[in-house]
Amino acid sequence: MPQDDVLLVRGGTPLIGEIAAYRAKNSALYLMLAALLTDEPVVLRDVPKLADVLVSEEILRHVGVATRWEGHDLHLHAANLVSHHAPYSLVSKMRASFVIMGALLGRTGEARVSMPGGCAFGPRPVDRHIAAFEAIGATIQEEDGDFYAFRHGKLAGTVTFEAPTVGGTQNVILAAALSSGEVVIENAAREPEVPDLADMLRAMGADIEGAGTSTVRIRGVERLRGVDYRPIADRIEAGTYLLAAAATRGRITVTDVTPEHMSAVLDALERTGVVVTRGHGSVSIDATGPLRPIDVEAREYPGVPTDLQAPFSAYLATLPGLSHVRDHVYPDRFTHVDELVRAGARLVLEDQCLEIRGGPLKGTAMHAADIRAGGALIVAALAAEGLSEVSGMRYVDRGYERVAERLRELGARAELAVAKQAATSTGTYGS
Repeated sequence: MPQDDVLLVRGGTPLIGEIAAYRAKNSALYLMLAALLTDEPVVLRDVPKLADVLVSEEILRHVGVATRWEGHDLHLHAANLVSHHAPYSLVSKMRASFVIMGALLGRTGEARVSMPGGCAFGPRPVDRHIAAFEAIGATIQEEDGDFYAFRHGKLAGTVTFEAPTVGGTQNVILAAALSSGEVVIENAAREPEVPDLADMLRAMGADIEGAGTSTVRIRGVERLRGVDYRPIADRIEAGTYLLAAAATRGRITVTDVTPEHMSAVLDALERTGVVVTRGHGSVSIDATGPLRPIDVEAREYPGVPTDLQAPFSAYLATLPGLSHVRDHVYPDRFTHVDELVRAGARLVLEDQCLEIRGGPLKGTAMHAADIRAGGALIVAALAAEGLSEVSGMRYVDRGYERVAERLRELGARAELAVAKQAATSTGTYGS
């Protein structure tokens, strides 16, 4: 998507209809890295072609993985790796790329990875990853902005995370699955993306227990085989569409999703008065009745995900009354606040707590500074009366595929345009 694309939204129309969830980007990125642990072919089914996925593919190709797309099925073959170095020019684009360190360490015994980049909404250091590798016997050296990791023998030992970290947990699992001793992770992340990785690795022949709980045990095996695997549904994308429907007072059903992965979000929606129906592989909501404000706190799984904190804030901004939002995972993740204020939201951020006095929103120009802020601004634009322009769609494109088309499937009046077109069409679009 060109850098200057904007999303034009004529808001005030309830979202109504049915939409199938895409597969989880936040899982697919790590499943792609798992392909490094075998010299046999790996196929990942229904992978979203998002910018982050394409960056991860580029990194894998750099180290020697053959990749090929058939529709949305991604074929990976790491038969002959040519490098253990993931350079700054690639990993600076996405924080999740740092988890390649574990996969390369497990497959080749060494890895050189630059400090990762990604969305700039607060510090997200890799210190916990480094300490975890050292705890199981890896040697880490920092040279010219790169981290160089290597092992002399089999990795073994216990990692105890001070706070659960999804990337850190997955990094250790990837490092330990192949040719290691026994590795135990205490205070492991419990997010569904962790057991998804473990399920794929077990299908490849790995010996992993406890994924999805706070204690994960990995016993390294000598060889892993290829696999044909479909990632879990994207609970963040699904949650964003549910929040957008609630903000527009609509009724939608999201199919091909796992309701259990979204329990905290669905519970919070119910507390606002939304009628939620959990089906077998589907979630339906009806937000046409009376709604009320609530307080929301984003926490590690099974809490409300930090990735939905911003979209939830946008929804609460449409509810008359007083709400509060805190993010205990990334306390500074509030780049969306000033932009929502432009749409008429009455927000006060103080001591990392967002106070929301909800009410009607008005269409305006807003700019997304990161992926989930973009999701929040789209939620607000859909609920607002009048025309909104959401710029920064290059960030949104990292987490939401075909967002304009998918919103139109639910009855929204939304389309992509380049910035110059948007500036000249504000008086006519959606009239």
